[in-house]
Amino acid sequence: MDKKSRIYIAGHRGLVGSAILRKLQLDGYKNLITRTHEELDLLDANATAGFFKKEKPEYVFDAAAKVGGILANDTYPADFIYQNLVIQNNLIHNSYLAGVKKLMFLGSSCAYPRLCPQPIKEEYLLTSELEPTNEAYAIAKIAGIIECQSYNRQYGTNFVAVMPTNVYGINDNFDFETSHVIPALIRKFHDAKVSKSENVTLWGTGAPRREFLHIDDLADAVVFIMNQEKIHELLNIGTGEDMTIKELAEMMKRISGFGGKIVWDTSKPDGTPQKLLDVSRLRALGWQHKVSLKKGLEMVYKYFAEKVAKVAE
Repeated sequence: MDKKSRIYIAGHRGLVGSAILRKLQLDGYKNLITRTHEELDLLDANATAGFFKKEKPEYVFDAAAKVGGILANDTYPADFIYQNLVIQNNLIHNSYLAGVKKLMFLGSSCAYPRLCPQPIKEEYLLTSELEPTNEAYAIAKIAGIIECQSYNRQYGTNFVAVMPTNVYGINDNFDFETSHVIPALIRKFHDAKVSKSENVTLWGTGAPRREFLHIDDLADAVVFIMNQEKIHELLNIGTGEDMTIKELAEMMKRISGFGGKIVWDTSKPDGTPQKLLDVSRLRALGWQHKVSLKKGLEMVYKYFAEKVAKVAE
């Protein structure tokens, strides 16, 4: 990409899309294209086709998706599979029709099998069963990856898919019912501290291991990958480091200043036992994450306390 390339960021108001937009602006890209949901409904095939014909983007970042944590995925599986399939179909197909030079599809590490070997290599995709609690979302993401590969094979397009690990950062979703683990923990510990609660109850046993990537690192990685000449069709993005949910909760408790106890509700599901990505392909290209988990959590907690919680009061 050069600084004058026409670049479309789909989903620019979400956690991932907004970070990509910030990174591109910071790097001096001048011709950035965005649309809110009100301006362009990506579930509408005709509207999406009309947008591509008019705007003629050269590069596309597909960060538009319906996302959520275990509870949301388990409660609304039809919404997750339908909306994500339709959105990515419209974006990928119209990118082909419009002659887009390169498209990047944002997948998710939850698309890998539930019990595959650790750390997870890209070639482990579709080798065994998925995690049941997010199966619908994962299948939609798998379809997007295969769709990119299929268009490359049949039409000679340059569509790449990346598999980010669990991401967190400013502009995250802090809603209890639909958030991922880090924003949920931030909100729970903050609310408990403010209300002077004695306990914070968390789901599961705390035993599962997870890897976390700051959203600014993800944005840096995807722009880096988009600018590579020759690239694998599928690339993991992560830190190569993980920790237990219990260790994460204890770290978040200290950062928030909550003085009570953590109670684990073992009647609730844990989800996948471990998710740690093998990031050797990306590191071989010369990219490495920069933000430590402790520093990242401190930044996001400060953002939540000052920008989200205070506004809601």
